[in-house]
Amino acid sequence: MFFAYIIVSEVKGLRFYVGMSEHPESRLNEHNSGKTTSTKGYKPWQLFFTEQFATRVLAREREKYWKSGIGKEKIKEKWQRLLDK
Repeated sequence: MFFAYIIVSEVKGLRFYVGMSEHPESRLNEHNSGKTTSTKGYKPWQLFFTEQFATRVLAREREKYWKSGIGKEKIKEKWQRLLDK
């Protein structure tokens, strides 16, 4: 199984990162250990959202969606709904 995932950091302002992995929890540990250059300045990260897919291709397509303009807006809407609860 493959996952598209979104992690969130509230350090230096609200930040989201979208990625794809077979093991999102392990990948989160890599982000928090500073192994990923693009996210190390905003750690600690927490897992916000995951979606599971049968193939790598499907997970990659969903990752691309979340990274698009409309996808980013949907992420912000999901975050706001969480805060409003």
